Amino acid sequence: MSIPRSPLSASRCAKAVMLACLSAFAALVAYNNLSDYDSNFAFVQHVLAMDTVFADSTARWRAIGQPLAWHLAYWLIIASELLVAGLLGRGAWALWRARRASPAEFSRARQSALWGVLAGFVLWFGGFMVVGGEWFLMWQSSQWNGQESAFRFYLTLLAVGIFVQQEDA
Repeated sequence: MSIPRSPLSASRCAKAVMLACLSAFAALVAYNNLSDYDSNFAFVQHVLAMDTVFADSTARWRAIGQPLAWHLAYWLIIASELLVAGLLGRGAWALWRARRASPAEFSRARQSALWGVLAGFVLWFGGFMVVGGEWFLMWQSSQWNGQESAFRFYLTLLAVGIFVQQEDA
């Protein structure tokens, strides 16, 4: 006896497709950082060196001036982007495969997607807003401030994550 399948749901398909788009985005960000390494590395270098923050800032003691540390930080960012892409892709695939499954099976598949959303939030909010923006005072730089971009990224992740985690009607 086979288990009856649920009818195809636009909501379930949308959840899988949105996650796939987020996965593609994170993968392209990582690809761009690898294929244009020097241009994007300059961003990390200037943020960590704090060489474009306000001249009278008393927090400049936080600056990191070692090129090896800049490269390690950049590789950590790239590895995180690849992890986000992989987790979101895995979540998208799990939801796609479960799109006609029972509500309980679909709910289990959603948990995979949540790991990708969490990893992306940690990267773009934790890494760019908290560490880069506040610890290294990226907000003080007119040239090397990635907070607006990071905000768009993690807000989109949160919106899709909330949508994905909603129960089916």
